[in-house]
Amino acid sequence: MACFIVPAAEAIITKTVTKAVSKKEQVSVSQSLKIPFSQKLGWLTKLLAGGSVLLAFEHVWHGEVTPWFPFLTAAANPADTAEMLHEMATAGVAMAALVTLVWAGMLAVCAAVEKKAQRARANAE
Repeated sequence: MACFIVPAAEAIITKTVTKAVSKKEQVSVSQSLKIPFSQKLGWLTKLLAGGSVLLAFEHVWHGEVTPWFPFLTAAANPADTAEMLHEMATAGVAMAALVTLVWAGMLAVCAAVEKKAQRARANAE
């Protein structure tokens, strides 16, 4: 029903944080082999936003999201609203958490590759 709202909200928050972090990084740019953290946060934003768009499209396709008020068909009936909020709290949070865990795995792989590149650079010098 509305599970896509939770990852979309996280994507908006991460986009805001990315902009703030990138402003600070531009002040202290160093020549290294590391990928800036703002770029890594951008990966998370793209993962979350892409998944949210696909989920929103699926919900529009099944008629759960409409172009007229209240937009979410479950919001029209109080009983359905409770079910929608429960789905957001369970499925929506689980999806957002899973995407964030996948991103954390990406960061771990990235850190290993950066470390290997730094060692190779040190050995070459």
